[in-house]
Amino acid sequence: MRRPRRPRCPRHPHRRSLLPSSHGFPRTRHPLSTALLAAAAAIAVVLTAGCGDSGTQAAAPSAAKSAVQGAPQAAVRPAPAPRGLPGMPPLLDPKDVYAADRPNALSPVVRGFPSRVYVPNTESNTVSVIDPTTYKVIATIPVGRQPQHVVPSWDLKTLWVNNDVGNSLTPIDPATGKAGKTVAVHDPYNLYFTPDGKYAVVMASLDRELVFRDAHTMAVRKTVPVSCYGVNHADFSPDGRYFIVSCEFSGELLKVDTAKMKVIDQLRLPLEGAMPQDVKISPDGRTWYVADMAADGVWVLNGDTFTKPRLLHTGSGAHGLYVSRDSASLYISNREEGSISLLDFATGLLTRKWHIPGGGSPDMGGVSADGKVLWLSGRYDAVVYAIDTTTGRTLAKIPVGAGPHGLSVYPQPGRYSLGHTGIFR
Repeated sequence: MRRPRRPRCPRHPHRRSLLPSSHGFPRTRHPLSTALLAAAAAIAVVLTAGCGDSGTQAAAPSAAKSAVQGAPQAAVRPAPAPRGLPGMPPLLDPKDVYAADRPNALSPVVRGFPSRVYVPNTESNTVSVIDPTTYKVIATIPVGRQPQHVVPSWDLKTLWVNNDVGNSLTPIDPATGKAGKTVAVHDPYNLYFTPDGKYAVVMASLDRELVFRDAHTMAVRKTVPVSCYGVNHADFSPDGRYFIVSCEFSGELLKVDTAKMKVIDQLRLPLEGAMPQDVKISPDGRTWYVADMAADGVWVLNGDTFTKPRLLHTGSGAHGLYVSRDSASLYISNREEGSISLLDFATGLLTRKWHIPGGGSPDMGGVSADGKVLWLSGRYDAVVYAIDTTTGRTLAKIPVGAGPHGLSVYPQPGRYSLGHTGIFR
């Protein structure tokens, strides 16, 4: 069920710049001889060679040798590569942020967990547990009011059920399938984890806040008020230093500095009535995709420059974004059309579209550990869809509770979780 739309917030007259302002410095003449001036300039060239952004080494001009007679040449070193967020595990492959998510590449932490699909039913206040081998519901777990997403913890040991209206999180032990004691957390519409594993980030949609909490105890560490409406979904940059958040009810995106826990930029999408949903970064880390339910497609943008995006039409009610196990394709669920579009990362083009027989309302979900099945909740049809990722054929429609939403396929490959229904690195 679509949540009521909030009032639109006023347009911002300008965005805060990410670049420090430049300052000029007065130049003064010194009574140095021409030879000494040449020598000083040559030394400066040598010492600063190779310090540019490109990391390439500049060759010292031949005049430097004659101007600095007998002076030892400084070692020229390339500029260091950008460092990730302190404490964040380095990427397995700098060219592919999903390199750790290959088929069945399960962490030792989760290797013994039974394969299950956990489905939060927002209108039934339950979580349905599906055995993916039989396509049957094998358990129903009572949770708090209006559970929205089932979120794997950063350390992979716990599944957190976001009881949005119930103002609580219910932990589920994926080894046993048993629920633990609920934790009081206000307005937890969605939940993410910083790449260093220190903080959980609660998307407090109604409160209009990003709440940074201890990743284990959920104790509040910092509350960040936001000026947009409906903070919703997010993803992190390859180096973990920033993340981008969608604001569903005011058609905006936020850029947040992870370490400073601070909004550093804000962007209004160039479409009246835009409703951004899921956010996902490309394997090479250069392109961001934001599904938009009102725009019927995905916005494509550069997260580093955070400038005006372009719209790629996919289908009515574009909603969820999921990456194939080979990092080749992006699965885009078109909720109001009952279809899934496939985008090729290499070309940036749409290649196929799969339609659910009889229609449907594919929403949120995930990919099986072996990559062969895409699991999506049928938000308005009280079912879960299992879709063959090779043929696009719908393998099963499994009845669950009312209003199934952010289901989690678990376990999945990856070394740690960044949250939502499973963003793994």
